[in-house]
Amino acid sequence: MSKRAEVLQELAIPFLSVTKALWIGPQSVLYLVHRISQNQTAGVSFILLGFSEYPDLQVPLFLIFLTIYTVSVLGNLGMITIIRLNPKLHTPMYFFLSHLSLVDFCYSSVITPKLLENLLVEDRSISFAGCISQFFFACVCVITETIMLAAMAYDRFVAVCNPLLYTVVMSPKLCSLLVAASYFWGMLWSFVFIYFLLTLNFCGKKVINNFLCEHSAIVAVSCSDSSVSQLSIVIFAVINEILSLLIIFTSYVFIFVTVMRMPSTAGRYKAFSTCASHLTAIAIFHGPILFLYCVPTTKSSWLLVKIASIFYTVVVPMLNPLIYSLRNKDVKQAARRLITSQSICHQS
Repeated sequence: MSKRAEVLQELAIPFLSVTKALWIGPQSVLYLVHRISQNQTAGVSFILLGFSEYPDLQVPLFLIFLTIYTVSVLGNLGMITIIRLNPKLHTPMYFFLSHLSLVDFCYSSVITPKLLENLLVEDRSISFAGCISQFFFACVCVITETIMLAAMAYDRFVAVCNPLLYTVVMSPKLCSLLVAASYFWGMLWSFVFIYFLLTLNFCGKKVINNFLCEHSAIVAVSCSDSSVSQLSIVIFAVINEILSLLIIFTSYVFIFVTVMRMPSTAGRYKAFSTCASHLTAIAIFHGPILFLYCVPTTKSSWLLVKIASIFYTVVVPMLNPLIYSLRNKDVKQAARRLITSQSICHQS
């Protein structure tokens, strides 16, 4: 058997076993908990280096990231509240948007608090269980958002290309199914990534050259051969990216063709304007991720990796509610009504 075939076999067996365990019962979860407790008992822990090599920037960075996190939390929770309270926004597009805001809120809350803490304290250590948990929940959020953006592209495709059938095709049942599938897909692949990660051996206290527990940074400090684990996440990440971007690309090709056939300039502008926010969100989310997989993780590239990671883990969750609210009249009007009604209630 060739070396390539052996590697592929090693990749296939864990993937199938984890997938099977997820369907059968809690055995896979018990295995993961067992591996985590083993490493925890052995005294394995990590130090998140973060931006500690720039001591003069610790306070300014803390204030910047605190501001971004505050805007992110208020923006995403505000978006969810506005959509839930306004019946006019109870449409498929805003249903997806409310879940996108929920994912962004969870994502930023998984990463940013630890980043803020490490900018103020000398001890930047994190337990093995804490590191694995952060990686797992970050994975769930990233993969879920990837699939949800693809589902939103399909929603735009139906709205522009089949407007008369929009409410029939994008029924509440289908919308709920697409959202549930996004969360399930995120959970499934995250369990697969964790499985591969926990097949590695770790020893003692290791320094992670990043501000978060990211896969390539974790495997870089393992005490065993990590080639299969690294190859697995690259393959699975490429599959997810290709699938999601293929759905997005195909949807927008049909949208572009349909819009260009519209006789009215006003109609074309309205259609493009409807899709502009979503296209912007796709670009700022997928851009840094593709950059991270294209840039080799050498010593000289670690700063670029950190900056790209900051952008898609901290900045993007703040930008999404701003993009969808600033370019959307319905959201702005609903926000004004909500603020006005609240102020009237306080005055009375």
